[in-house]
Amino acid sequence: MSNNTSADFKDFIPSLRFMVVSDIHIKDEPTVERERFASAIRDAYKIAKSSESYNKLDAIVVVGDFANSGTEIQMRAAKQILDDNVNYNETKTILSIASHEYHGEPETAKKRFTDIFGAPVDVHEVINGFHFISLSPSEKCRFYEEKQKWVGEQLKSAAKEDRKKPIFVFQHPHVCDTVLSSLNWGEEDLNLVYMDYPQMINFSGHSHAPINDPRSINQKHFTCLGTGTLSYFEIDEFDKPCGTFPYGKGKAAQMLIVEASEDNRVRIYPYDVITGNFFPYVWKIDTPSEPSSFIYTNERYKTDIVPYFDKNTKISFSDITPTSCKVTFSQAKIDEDYVDNYDILVRDSNGDIVKQLNIWSEYYFYDMPEELSVDITDLDPDSNYAVNIYANGFWHNKSKDCLIATFKTSK
Repeated sequence: MSNNTSADFKDFIPSLRFMVVSDIHIKDEPTVERERFASAIRDAYKIAKSSESYNKLDAIVVVGDFANSGTEIQMRAAKQILDDNVNYNETKTILSIASHEYHGEPETAKKRFTDIFGAPVDVHEVINGFHFISLSPSEKCRFYEEKQKWVGEQLKSAAKEDRKKPIFVFQHPHVCDTVLSSLNWGEEDLNLVYMDYPQMINFSGHSHAPINDPRSINQKHFTCLGTGTLSYFEIDEFDKPCGTFPYGKGKAAQMLIVEASEDNRVRIYPYDVITGNFFPYVWKIDTPSEPSSFIYTNERYKTDIVPYFDKNTKISFSDITPTSCKVTFSQAKIDEDYVDNYDILVRDSNGDIVKQLNIWSEYYFYDMPEELSVDITDLDPDSNYAVNIYANGFWHNKSKDCLIATFKTSK
């Protein structure tokens, strides 16, 4: 593991390592997603081989929507990428399918998947003594009674061996009301099935929400993680000028590297495939079976750490017209996590608010910009305005100070 991850945990010696991706969206025609998938696999092997204590990649897990519409061309393309890059003597591959592979024809998709990959759509494997349970929806992203019964039986069987050992579980949609974007992109079908297994570490996709957002891990009754995307970002926040799709949404290729030790500790490392860097987070789960030990809970919303603008912060205006202008400003700082977004208030000469905007900090890019720009429109000609900019963290923690600057529209 690279220095920016393992250095913090020198006493942690893995006995298991695997990578997790989802939402690749391979299309019939060659697109960038195919190369990103191949690069993710190659990078996972490089990470494994660079480890001084354990240099194997034991599994590659794909959590659904690897094919954009489930055609034979797309599934065979995914299989070819695996064949070209995976050492099957060392590494097991576990794939599930979901709404995009089904494309309205779940039974056809299941047969096609089994024929091409030579594996069932639901899998329970034991790898280095750890249980891996992967299940595909009954249809679309729903899990009906037979699926609920199957996964319940698998969990019961795994837990019977050792209730303290983590069980790794994978399904495409988020468990509802857990990780970022799980309210719109989650399903509640499995919530009650999972409740009796605090040692479960659950991985899900579907939303395309960034994995370096600290809300992409959630621990309440059990541990849940979002798995991001290799295609395009979407974030379910509805107050942005660009909607739920961020500007530059296609610059998206993230995966998780997961390690576990013989004493049941787990480390999870979010990784950016595009730049080949780990994000500055390491999720630590030292006692998976004990909820009282969980640290990624909603208690994180209780924080005194707020963003701030330092003395070198700059703000400027350009492209001024009678009814609009562009404001550019330096990003705020914060002592933990990232700045999530900015509230931008535009006041007229009477001090009244005439425009409110909210924009992301673009934290989901490993190489996030040092400055941001936003267009302010629908203004009056030859008028004076003041702009107030507040920075927000992920936990409803707003900066105490704000940037203030004035401009005047042209005649």
